[in-house]
Amino acid sequence: MRKDSRIPGFYKLGVEKRISTVKEFVASQIKDLRVSNRRFEASSKTSGLSNEDVKALTGTISFEDADRMIENVIGVHPLPLGIATNFLINDKDYLIPMAIEEPSVVAAASNAAKMARVKGGFHAISDEPIMIGQIQLITKNPALAKCKILNEKERILKIANREDPLLLKLGGGAKDLSARVLPSQVIIHLLVNVKDAMGANAVNTMVEAVAPTIEEIGVGKVLLRIISNLATHRLARAYAIFDKDAIGGEEVADGIIMATEFANSDPFRCATHNKGIMNGIDALAIATGNDFRAVESGAHAYASLGGYHSLTTYEKTEDGDLSGSIELPLLCGIIGGATSSSFNKVSLKILNVHSAQELACVGASLGLAQNFAALRALVSEGIQKGHMKLHAKNIAAMAGAKGELIDRVAERLIRDGSIRMDRAREILEEMQPNL
Repeated sequence: MRKDSRIPGFYKLGVEKRISTVKEFVASQIKDLRVSNRRFEASSKTSGLSNEDVKALTGTISFEDADRMIENVIGVHPLPLGIATNFLINDKDYLIPMAIEEPSVVAAASNAAKMARVKGGFHAISDEPIMIGQIQLITKNPALAKCKILNEKERILKIANREDPLLLKLGGGAKDLSARVLPSQVIIHLLVNVKDAMGANAVNTMVEAVAPTIEEIGVGKVLLRIISNLATHRLARAYAIFDKDAIGGEEVADGIIMATEFANSDPFRCATHNKGIMNGIDALAIATGNDFRAVESGAHAYASLGGYHSLTTYEKTEDGDLSGSIELPLLCGIIGGATSSSFNKVSLKILNVHSAQELACVGASLGLAQNFAALRALVSEGIQKGHMKLHAKNIAAMAGAKGELIDRVAERLIRDGSIRMDRAREILEEMQPNL
């Protein structure tokens, strides 16, 4: 049974062999959990991959399910699901499912994780899952209204918690209240521990419930009451030490530091810098059924506090190694919403995470790995060389190649060093008469 996320040559295996390898890994993780002192529950998140799970990976949701999810449904859009290997996070091995259409992302993350393992992998921590519900009170006396509302905090929290007794029983629920004054209005923040959910429904229900009481106490009119995706109480942090020899020397480390300084000084560069981080985090969010738009907006909003800046930081250690760290809000869950779909449940099984906080730790580590990989490529060989090699198969298919011809044309494109559509068509025309 496989217990290690290092799987040499995983990318060379056929799809069926990859699936069986992942099944072995998940089974070994579950076995380790059963014999450890950690609490074990025979739930969908802690059982091995069944034949039905494998079928879900290769299938899609039904029209009936899709029609219940959104309006005006006419079809279902598929995305490839890949596995990032080599991840060691807080001394635990992970295979990370990523749903994304962009070539080189999964390979880059896996390679970065392999380099991070040399010095112990990633170390991550996540805050409690506290979400902010905002209530906008329009009033003629905002300073007075703020004082009166805060004076009635316990009463307001009780009203909020009546809306979700199960969440309260699990140790979550509305925990605190804050307020700040803006011209002609008071903005109240209801802080809610949403436990293992992303929390939008619970928070929105609570702010709706307390709105009439806020109006009564503050002598005003509530306008907006809605969750905020800038989850500053729900931050995830991760760091890793990258051995200087493993990454290509101190010159590469210096280049990565300078590249990050460029991002911190220039928003045009920083937008792409942070986009690279989100390549991994969004792919994980989609694979696990989380709201990647909320995750994305929260990350960029957090990066904008105090002026738009990098979500990652790099420094040289005394030994000349490169330390990399990341901090950002990660509002993700393992229950509720689309996480319960058959496809997303399989992704959560593969991850073998047991809380929203653990999932956030994985997400932060993946984001750091993705950023490191992109910067390392940029300061050495350039981003396009590796990206276009992995894109060669797409070019071959777009040129009209089918079946085994796709691989053959792609190999020629890479060997010729000319990964272009016109060249792919020329190669295909050469090969077809000989078939």
